[in-house]
Amino acid sequence: MNQTVKIPEAYLILEKTYIEELKSEAWLLKHKKSGARVAVLSNEDANKVFHVAFRTPPKDSTGVAHILEHSVLCGSEEFPVKDPFVELVKGSLNTFLNAMTYSDKTVYPVASCNDTDFQNLMHVYLDAVFRPNIYEHKEIFLQEGWHYELESVDSPLKYNGVVYNEMKGAFSSPEQVLFRKISQTLYPDTTYGVESGGDPANIPDLSYEEFLDFHRQYYHPSNAWLYLYGNMDVAEKLGFIDEHYLSHYDNITVDSAISMQPSFEKMREVRASFAVSDDAELKENTYLSYNVVIGTSLDRELYLAMQVLEYVLMSSPGAVLKKALLESGIGKDVFGELDNGILQPYMCIIVKNAEAEQKEAFLKIIRETLTGLAAKGINQKSLMAAINYYEFKYREGDFGRYPAGLMYGLQMMDSWLYDETKPFIHIRASDTFEKLKENVGKGYFEQLIQTWLLDNNHSSLLILAPEKGLTEKTEAETEEKLAAYKAGLSKAALEAMVGQTKDLKRYQEEPSAAEDLAKIPILEIEDIEPKPQPFYNQYKEVQGCPVLCHDVESRGIAYVKWVFDTGSVPFEKIPYIGLLSSVLGNVDTERHNYTELADEINIHTGGIRANTNIYTEQGSTDILYPKMEVVMKVLVPKFSDGIRLMAEIMSESKLSDTKRLKEIIGQLKSRLEMMMNGNGHMVAVNRATGFISLAGMYREYEEGLAYYRFIEELDRHFDERKEEIVGALKETAALIFRKENLLMDITCSEVSFEALAGEMAALLRPILGEMSERVSESDSRVSGAEVTDLNRKAGILPEVESALRQLMEGVGAEAYSTAGMVQYDACAGDFSKAGYAYHGALNVLKVMMNYDYLWIRLRVQGGAYGCMCGFSPNGTGYFTSYRDPNLRETYEVYEGAADYVKNFEADERTMRKFIIGAVSGIDIPLGASDKGARSLGAWLSHTSYEKLEKHRYELLHADVETIRSLRGIVDAVVHANLRCVVGNAAKIQENKDMFQKIEPLIGA
Repeated sequence: MNQTVKIPEAYLILEKTYIEELKSEAWLLKHKKSGARVAVLSNEDANKVFHVAFRTPPKDSTGVAHILEHSVLCGSEEFPVKDPFVELVKGSLNTFLNAMTYSDKTVYPVASCNDTDFQNLMHVYLDAVFRPNIYEHKEIFLQEGWHYELESVDSPLKYNGVVYNEMKGAFSSPEQVLFRKISQTLYPDTTYGVESGGDPANIPDLSYEEFLDFHRQYYHPSNAWLYLYGNMDVAEKLGFIDEHYLSHYDNITVDSAISMQPSFEKMREVRASFAVSDDAELKENTYLSYNVVIGTSLDRELYLAMQVLEYVLMSSPGAVLKKALLESGIGKDVFGELDNGILQPYMCIIVKNAEAEQKEAFLKIIRETLTGLAAKGINQKSLMAAINYYEFKYREGDFGRYPAGLMYGLQMMDSWLYDETKPFIHIRASDTFEKLKENVGKGYFEQLIQTWLLDNNHSSLLILAPEKGLTEKTEAETEEKLAAYKAGLSKAALEAMVGQTKDLKRYQEEPSAAEDLAKIPILEIEDIEPKPQPFYNQYKEVQGCPVLCHDVESRGIAYVKWVFDTGSVPFEKIPYIGLLSSVLGNVDTERHNYTELADEINIHTGGIRANTNIYTEQGSTDILYPKMEVVMKVLVPKFSDGIRLMAEIMSESKLSDTKRLKEIIGQLKSRLEMMMNGNGHMVAVNRATGFISLAGMYREYEEGLAYYRFIEELDRHFDERKEEIVGALKETAALIFRKENLLMDITCSEVSFEALAGEMAALLRPILGEMSERVSESDSRVSGAEVTDLNRKAGILPEVESALRQLMEGVGAEAYSTAGMVQYDACAGDFSKAGYAYHGALNVLKVMMNYDYLWIRLRVQGGAYGCMCGFSPNGTGYFTSYRDPNLRETYEVYEGAADYVKNFEADERTMRKFIIGAVSGIDIPLGASDKGARSLGAWLSHTSYEKLEKHRYELLHADVETIRSLRGIVDAVVHANLRCVVGNAAKIQENKDMFQKIEPLIGA
């Protein structure tokens, strides 16, 4: 890192500082000529990040900010191709590439570890936002926003457009509707009271001129926030930005200030409804939400203190207010929400599966509980645990697949957008954490409760109730509106509209000119690392226990997994594995109640959880290794405390607490429904692949739709079945937690693995021995010796395999109906059974499909928000769409995929682009935890590094003939006739001939 950065003269230095926590030199700058704001974090992180953001407060719900976010990435002055965003996805080594519309800002971030690639990405994005082609091509607005679609004079008139369909999908989720209504109730007079993404009812009100005016008004450097992060030549980057863009603009006044919503005289009560299917229950299906506005995001201490308080009250497993609401019997799920990424943050207390008539009882419990806490004090240990929970995450700085610089930049906007002098107040948080610790026990947090949650009139009560037929009513109103509009048009106007529909399709079908495509910069194959990322596996036996160690730099944190094989669990108990993983850590133990347990975990560790995982033998759909993993992250000096807590959760949890089990099952049902409503494409893909893979069908019963049906049944009949449930959980735990099932896994650096492993082994061996002895021969089903041999050979019991295979022979074309307004259309197939082997070039084919064939036909022309496919080394493949207005037409596109591959043509540059894009999807920078997890996965699935090298060689050397040779694989996937749709009930009924089985997704 260059410690002597010379900031170019074009910029005024407002602040220079060092941020110790991020090991970063930081500058706050202002561009002298244009007035653009610039922040720089210069450090050793190779994963460089740039973003340009604009303050974009919409005045209505037409979605203009969102449509513009899509549209500026559809060609620009220097890069006049139709979709430079897609060209970059195809042909860059980006580690992040996207754009996001928030309620008051629009952000365009890019990231890459490659210097040249980073420069290319930054260049294309800057040109896109400042010099887009939206003024020359109205078709961009029509495609990305909305347009009238009329196939012929006699056809029905329709709306279509990418954002229009995206938001129809978003408004199909009850939780999305809930949070949109909350904002409307709290901010009726400001930008936060409208839908920046666009309400489908209002999107067609947006005109092309209004769209252009929004860009003219807000997309100017004087209204821009630019950000650079990582190990780069800062002076060079700033010079480029100045010379090519900022210096061409004068400083102007842009009225984009976010107005404050005045407080209310009293709490406002609002009733609204959300759509449910005709099969759904209306009883106990209402949301009650108490919402309060809390200060501003510029209050550095309050910003973090409310996160801590929300966790103590609502989000930790034993959160005191959540517990009080659950025990009251009002609803079956309770959760909180804190949005502190806007000028006026808000907090919500939400009960799901309640009744509207319970609103007074709901408010009474909230007030009584909070009044008691304010008067008598909050448990100090719970507060310290919550502070430690957030401080651990802050210091760990591990954001999974997202670059750290991206997340820091977005957090900076929480303050910087509203005060140009304060970009660093929330990322420099060490002293804030210390202040909060000092304030524990001094009435500080209690006063926050009194001020913001009890005495705050800027509040609302939202009652969101289910309404059958609402989707049909909305769709009918739209159809009637369109029919009336069409009836008022002359024949000439109708013919002109048909012509416009055809013109747009022609525009969409016409490829960008070769000379324009050549303007998008791409790397050389030589810029790509020829070797795959390494594995970090060291196998040891410590005190007779197998241990897998991963020696990677982990910043003083140990990532621990106790991996238990679950292959000895009989078929009827597979769903109980999933339930057990949700129960562990959320029930009392012999030593602590579950509130105390949560506090102990957060005080001593960075978190402990149980989860399920399924590893499949490399190259096989028939051999699987199902596991239960007890996972912890902990600072090495706290290692002993952490493993004792892990052992306590595993061996001392009170699985017979039926009162608590009933609460957990009710919450689990609710959370599964939320997941399915928001991720219909994954539900569809997992169902379809379940018919071609033993692992896929096993997963269905452990965590998928079949598992949801199991949880739904337990919730409905809990009181009659509670003793059976307790017995099954105990039996399942006893079958799993045996010493012969255990592999200990540790990821850390600069410590003695043997010492840590020895400490774990010494603690675990007697515990596991005692647990094993509790299992009678009749319960165990299989002896320890047989388990070991079983896992080596097949991974599951023969009767489990037989049961799964019988299920796989069942229905192969399914549809699950919802009250949503869009579809998720999936198909799957096993190409290995058709005689085809996995080939590394399938990664290239995936990029081609996702961003060429499927993108053009399903998104650009069809209006779907997303489309994707995948091909696994075990021989399975799938295609799916996301928030798709179509159904049958989408499957017709899938049908044509093999011919596309058969007739594929590309020059060297195009092939190189696809190859680079494929590598980008594989070479994701990994943190310590992910490096360990990847290495463990390779170990358990017997994936050799040599096999990865072979696949990478095949990828890097793919050519046109290689791609054409994959036609059979695509054909095998598409023509396996295994399809699953999650979508609109009426749309599914229109196409019922495509399915053998149709049932509601929820409430079947």
